[in-house]
Amino acid sequence: MARIGHRPKLSLNDEEINYLVKLSNSRSKPLSLVQRAKIVLSSFQGKNDTEISREINVAYNTVRTWIQRVLDYGVKEGLKDKPGGGKPRKITGESRVWLIKTACMKPKDLGYPHELWTQRLLVKYIRKNCIKEGHPELSKISQGTISKILNASKIKPHKIRSYTAKVDPDFDEKAAKVLGTYKEVKKLKKLKKKELDRIIFSCDEKTGIQAIGNKYPDLMPVEGKYSTIARDSEYIRHGNLSLFACTNLITGKVYHKVFERNRSREFIEILKEIVSDSQDKKMVVILDNYVIHTSEETNKYLSTLKKGKLKRVFTPKHASWLNIIESFFSKMTRDFLRVIRVESLEELKSRIDQYINLLNEEPVIFKWKYKVEEIDKIPGGIMI
Repeated sequence: MARIGHRPKLSLNDEEINYLVKLSNSRSKPLSLVQRAKIVLSSFQGKNDTEISREINVAYNTVRTWIQRVLDYGVKEGLKDKPGGGKPRKITGESRVWLIKTACMKPKDLGYPHELWTQRLLVKYIRKNCIKEGHPELSKISQGTISKILNASKIKPHKIRSYTAKVDPDFDEKAAKVLGTYKEVKKLKKLKKKELDRIIFSCDEKTGIQAIGNKYPDLMPVEGKYSTIARDSEYIRHGNLSLFACTNLITGKVYHKVFERNRSREFIEILKEIVSDSQDKKMVVILDNYVIHTSEETNKYLSTLKKGKLKRVFTPKHASWLNIIESFFSKMTRDFLRVIRVESLEELKSRIDQYINLLNEEPVIFKWKYKVEEIDKIPGGIMI
C-alpha cells in the first residue's frame, strides 16, 4: 500500500518542465542530476513517492528529499547539491599546484624520453617524486583523480595545438594593411560591376602536390558485404606539381596555372592572366613574402605595366595564414587532394584544372572573419 503524503503538490511552469525533460534525457550530465530530474518530473505527473522509488530504483527517502528540496528552493536551485556536500578534500592546494606545474613541463625535461605525457607516465612520476617534494598524499593518486584535477584547470598536457609566433617586428602594421584591404573588399562588393575601378586578388602557390598512383586497384563497396572503399597501402610516386592560384575576392573566381616548377617565371604567368582579365581596372594583389613574389625577374615584369596598375600588399613574415587564398587551398586539400590517386602527372594536372573549373561555375567568395583588434589578444603569437 502506498504511503500517504501530506506535502503540497508540485507546481511547475512551462520553462521548468522543459528544463526537467531535457535534463532527464541528458547523456552528458551526471547520473545523480538526471535521476533527480526524473524524480521531480514523475512527481509532477501524479505518481506517488513509492512508485517513483521503484521505477527509478532509488531509496524512498531520496525521492522525498529531492521533491521537498524543489518545493523549498525551486527547480534549478533545488536539484543542486548543498554547498560543502561530499567528502572533504584530501589533496591540499599546494599539492595540486605542484601536480599541475609538473603536467605543464615536458617529460624529457624530467629525465624521460617522451615529448608528451601519457596518463600512466604522469602517474608514475607523481607517485615516485611526491614524497621528496613534500606532497605525501599523492603517493597513491589514481589516473582518474589526476584527470579530474587537470580538467578542472583546463590543462591538457597530452595535446598539441598549433600557433604562429610573431617574428616580424612590423607585424601589427602589415597585418592592419592586409585586413584593411579585406575591409575594402566589403565596400567594393556593394558597387555595380561598371562602377568598380579596381579588383582585389589573393594569390599564392601550393607546391609539392604529389601525383600518387595505386600499385593495386581500389576495391569498391559491396552492399551487404563491404561498406567502404578498400585501398592497398603500397603506392607509386609519379612526381610533384605546383599550383599557382589567384582568387578574385569580389567575385570568387579562381585563376590558376599548374606547373612542374616553382619559379618567378611561372609566377609571372599567373600575373599575366589576371592582368589581362582585369582590362583597364587597377589591381591590388595580396601576397606572402616568398622570394618569387619580390624577385628581380618579377619586379622587371611589373615595371612594364602601366604605373599604378598593380599594387602588392604583403602579409607579415611568418604569417602567410593571413592570406585568404590559404582557405581555398585548405578546402581543396580536404575535398579533393587528400585521397586522390592518379596514373601520371598529366592526369593530376587535368583533374586539378577540372576541379577549379567546376568551382568557378558557382564561385565561393571567401570572407575574412577576424578583426584587427582581435589580433593582439594573445601575447607572443596568434593561435590558429
